[in-house]
Amino acid sequence: MNPDTEFKSKILDTLQHKASIKQQVNDNTVAVFDMLKEALHEMITDIDETLEEKIDKNIKIEYRDKGKFEAHAYIAEDVLVFSLDSDIYQFHREHKVWLNPYVANDRDNSYCGIINIYNFLADSFNFKRGEDEGYLIGRIFVNRNMHYFVEGKRQNSQRVEKFGSAVIDRKIITDILETAIDYALNFDLLVPPYDFIKKAQAEQFNTRFESSKLKSGKRMGYDFFTDDI
Repeated sequence: MNPDTEFKSKILDTLQHKASIKQQVNDNTVAVFDMLKEALHEMITDIDETLEEKIDKNIKIEYRDKGKFEAHAYIAEDVLVFSLDSDIYQFHREHKVWLNPYVANDRDNSYCGIINIYNFLADSFNFKRGEDEGYLIGRIFVNRNMHYFVEGKRQNSQRVEKFGSAVIDRKIITDILETAIDYALNFDLLVPPYDFIKKAQAEQFNTRFESSKLKSGKRMGYDFFTDDI
């Protein structure tokens, strides 16, 4: 075979192989995200109905579907933002996923789609404070076989060491959602350090009140560590 033809054939085979894997990963991750949105909607509705007679009517409990790639859960002063990443990822060589035989023995198992879980203050959205900070409190990795693992605050559903041993399903998703909601509700807003907010711009006070608040976030001015991830 002509060397040039052989090279082109190799490139074509590689592209077809990777494209097939990545398409399967993408389809799986989209399916998991749809499952997550359905479970989240039911969970928020159930919380709202259960607490309707017990809490202040001004406390917001609400689910908002923001389209194919995003969903919001408003729970009192918090918003959990669930975001489907549109790309498919490979892990860097130092990632501990490579210590797992499931991945080490078959590199194709390492391609994953990602669903991110962010925690924001509800006022960041209510008052359109675009510079407010949200915090990544969890993310779900899904591969071509619907195997998964989770990184995140207090997330113990499936650590990377056990990646490849379980297929993600509705019950698992519910456990992940409950853990994320519980963490967000107990992740309190801290007073920012004085030096961090000692300066302000006049523009922040010369515009409408709803959009003039100073930049905020639960850990504004503090490091947000991945200590239990």
